[in-house]
Amino acid sequence: MNSGLTESRPALPAGAASAPAPAYAAAAHPQWRRYAWAAGLLALPFGLVFYELVRFALASDLYSHTLLMPVVAGYFAWLARPDLPAPGRANWLSAVLLAGLAGCLVVWSLGVIGSRGWSVEDHLAARVGAYVLLLAAAGFALVGARGVRAVAFPLGLLLFAFPMPTALTKGIEVFLQHGSAEVSHLLFNLTGTPNFRTDLLFQLPRISLLVAPECSGIHSSLALFITSLVAGKLFLRASWRRILLAVIVVPLALLRNGFRILTIGLLCVHIGPHMINSAIHHQGGPIFFALSLVPFGALLWWLRRAEARSPAPRS
Repeated sequence: MNSGLTESRPALPAGAASAPAPAYAAAAHPQWRRYAWAAGLLALPFGLVFYELVRFALASDLYSHTLLMPVVAGYFAWLARPDLPAPGRANWLSAVLLAGLAGCLVVWSLGVIGSRGWSVEDHLAARVGAYVLLLAAAGFALVGARGVRAVAFPLGLLLFAFPMPTALTKGIEVFLQHGSAEVSHLLFNLTGTPNFRTDLLFQLPRISLLVAPECSGIHSSLALFITSLVAGKLFLRASWRRILLAVIVVPLALLRNGFRILTIGLLCVHIGPHMINSAIHHQGGPIFFALSLVPFGALLWWLRRAEARSPAPRS
């Protein structure tokens, strides 16, 4: 006879199901582990490309953030582990289409089918972008569309882990230049500053100001946009509030640039033209970026407070 003590557990009522497994148990599913291994194995053929990307980012003012984005994406992928669903059925059509597109990008970037005139940014965008597409393709093949949706945000952040194509960068710069000129023209008029504007050129008393590409503020605008995506994911639940926080970055960037142009112009008018070479012009970017965080933080606080007051959605 066995004299050892055994734990007594209450019997479940007839027909009652056992308690469901915790949500984070899905992260231990073999398919999710295979996806993690696939992400690492896919990176091996791109080792030289990643090395070129690091060298480029270290020497770039606009794309210095690219080295941080894989870390941020990995952090959000780790945060998503408790909410990962069980892997769904493989979506081979999406996987094949994305893998084919990735192959086309690699072929084009190697110059096999005409990439003449491409810049370093274009080549890196094509090659690193191909790796991101292959990551998504592997996701559709291994964990299905439902699994890809669960990690869509960290995958999306990887789009900021490589340079934008030159044409896209140029288009954003031109938009920010002309938009900033419009805002600064309005601010000059509101402050009663005499000015005559010809496109991007302002004639002010004692000096002429040209809104050059360097004045577009694309670096700080891109940093603020990434910040809005991360902050929205961390602090807001509703998708429309996250979208609003990201969209507001555009007018906020134009307002910041216009205020910076106004400040430099007023200094030149009231102190002297030599202020065009002052630190507020050449090194003042971080100051105006910090100022733009004030209305951005106020909007985030208001959205978060409004969300806390709203009733939680029913499950």
